[in-house]
Amino acid sequence: MESEFLVKKAQKGDGDAFIQLIRQYELILYRTAKVLGLKDEDIADLLQETVLTAFEKISTLKEAKYFNTWLCRILLNNCYRFMKQRKQVVSLDSETLNALIHQDCLPIELDDALNSLEENYRVALTLYYVNGLTTKEISELLHEPEGTIKSRISRAKQYLKNNYYVEEAQSL
Repeated sequence: MESEFLVKKAQKGDGDAFIQLIRQYELILYRTAKVLGLKDEDIADLLQETVLTAFEKISTLKEAKYFNTWLCRILLNNCYRFMKQRKQVVSLDSETLNALIHQDCLPIELDDALNSLEENYRVALTLYYVNGLTTKEISELLHEPEGTIKSRISRAKQYLKNNYYVEEAQSL
């Protein structure tokens, strides 16, 4: 895979390869931070910090195929530390999401659906469906058992099926 090749080049000190990797994942990283309810200016700082940390520590990544998971873990750790310092409540601001430049990537429907979920379900669904991580990768990222992640995804889907989409259909 091309990404794995770029990771290996970046690990050998190729800055251009690292930049190409970051460009591939920047929207995924942005979406991940955005779903936590952070403001764009805070996200910009957190993304910069994440990229810097990743650049400095890329040689510590053992398997190139896990670059996405590793990078998301760095971002989430930065986001959670930032929110803890600010004692910020995690919420999804659908007005902000609707104003995003990349609206076509995050339809308003998805924003509303995610907004109707509790944080742990919202994060699991976002990492699984939006970021494309496997349940195993999510479990490693969040330091939770894989069964818990599978359960959260399943319960979130069931909740959306029973509550969100039913309410939406009734309002039409």
